[in-house]
Amino acid sequence: MTAPNRNTLWARTFADELARTGIDAVCIAPGSRSTPLTEAFDRHDDIETFSHLDERSAAYFALGRARRTGDVTPIVCTSGTAAANFHPAVIEASQARVPMLVLTADRPPELRDSGANQTVDQEKLYGGAVRWYKDMPEPEATTRKLRGLRTTAARAVSEATGVDSGPVHLNFPFRKPLEPTRVEDDVPADLDPAALDGRGANTPYVKTTGGAPELSEDHLRKLADELAVDRGLIVAGPADPPGFNAEALAAFAHATGFPIVADPLSGLRFGGHTRTTTVLGGYDAYLDERVTADWPDPEVVVRIGASPTSKPLRKYLARTDARQYLVDPTGRWREAEFTTTDLVEAEPSVLAWRLSQLVRNRSDSAWNQLWTDAEAAHWDAVDTETDAFEGRIAADVADLAPEPSTVFVSNSMPVRDLDRFARPSTKARTVLGNRGASGIDGIVSSALGAGSATTDHLTLVTGDLAYYHDMNGLLALGRLGVDATIVLVNNDGGGIFHMLPIEEYEPPFTDQFKTPHGLEFEATADLYDLSFDSVGTDEFRDAYADAVASDGTDVIEVRTDAEDSHRVRDDLRERVVEALVN
Repeated sequence: MTAPNRNTLWARTFADELARTGIDAVCIAPGSRSTPLTEAFDRHDDIETFSHLDERSAAYFALGRARRTGDVTPIVCTSGTAAANFHPAVIEASQARVPMLVLTADRPPELRDSGANQTVDQEKLYGGAVRWYKDMPEPEATTRKLRGLRTTAARAVSEATGVDSGPVHLNFPFRKPLEPTRVEDDVPADLDPAALDGRGANTPYVKTTGGAPELSEDHLRKLADELAVDRGLIVAGPADPPGFNAEALAAFAHATGFPIVADPLSGLRFGGHTRTTTVLGGYDAYLDERVTADWPDPEVVVRIGASPTSKPLRKYLARTDARQYLVDPTGRWREAEFTTTDLVEAEPSVLAWRLSQLVRNRSDSAWNQLWTDAEAAHWDAVDTETDAFEGRIAADVADLAPEPSTVFVSNSMPVRDLDRFARPSTKARTVLGNRGASGIDGIVSSALGAGSATTDHLTLVTGDLAYYHDMNGLLALGRLGVDATIVLVNNDGGGIFHMLPIEEYEPPFTDQFKTPHGLEFEATADLYDLSFDSVGTDEFRDAYADAVASDGTDVIEVRTDAEDSHRVRDDLRERVVEALVN
């Protein structure tokens, strides 16, 4: 490898090492101080570059790609507030254990704390949200420093994608010249070839062999004995990338006889395994205390993934007098009701498969019948509901999306509606959402990032405030060649606040919580060159079918009334409870 100056050599060596670790794409926000990194990635034949004008959108786009694939898409920005705009996505990646590699450019060390323009304190900028931070040394064209650079690149990818996957932050100080301008005698001709060109073709300088945490044979058999009960549940919350092995969890369910309570983001609500496995999806409606008061408690609950979306499910688990096993590969805590009795440090899919070889239960048919009867009551109520409401939109997407599809769902009401109204099925769906910190920022960009990583059809289901919050992300549609069907549920404000007691207080409810905006989103059609159609709830199925059959990006705006939709949800719940209690 040759280079005209030390900055260019430094950045090209780093980019080359990332490619050797398997990195094949990077998101870049424009800026001057990051020129060496931008030039290095742009010229690398094995790395695809996604250029974003907005740093926040760039970071969420990269997060979406990683959430879909489980692999890192590094993000690059210049110095100053550009790096701060990565912070929301870094927090989400940390909370949701999504691999991320943040590469920020910085001014030379002597300019820190000097009042120099566009110079802020970037050291440990993201605090405890990153798995590893390193303030990189200034570029030097020496063998030892280049070996260290390659080692750091390999370590950074390993740290970001390890068992406790998440963000890694490397901060690169560069002094001028930033461009690939020739500087005489800046790069010696006698540098070690291994430091310059790596160790063999396509071989990482440092290869990390990772492993999944497993229980010892003694602990495994002890756990198998403890799970040999009549009444049990498997509760699957939102999955960490790259997700659970559905076959392993199905085998575990068959061996124990336990039904699977499957969050829509668990990866277990949809797929071929649902044909032969009891997978429950209507629990948000029927896990009412009036229903479960007469149910026997489960004897054991096996919990995997993050905390479930459903509050009624979380409260039900808090009420039960069951031994609850929280299975987590990192050994970290993810249960805010604090009723879990056992923390099991193991990779869930591996543990499920091994336990399926050991556990042979006599399943309690009456126990399982309670759950399947409750499911039937819920879906009967949904099927007979005639009023239009927001929950039907989520159900229609889950039913009508092409196979295979990636469905990305926004926070607030869309994910809750998908949780309650998306019926388990054999259809091929990869359902994703940002439930780490559960914000509404970056939803559009995250969805488009996920879509860029696969040939599956992409549907984004989002609310109006989340759409507004990340309209900048729509630039990726034409600029980066990503297509999507965007379902925009427009209830003119923060509809979720109708679920809270503050709804009864007027003022301040309307102006300070619901915050109606009155925006006409059709203007985004001309701005971002997309198709836009505004329909009623009863017209949505036909509009969605037409959109997924067409080329390009289509936005289907569905105008709804948040208060009416909450009334329908509440009425449905009461009908289900009445059917089960009586």
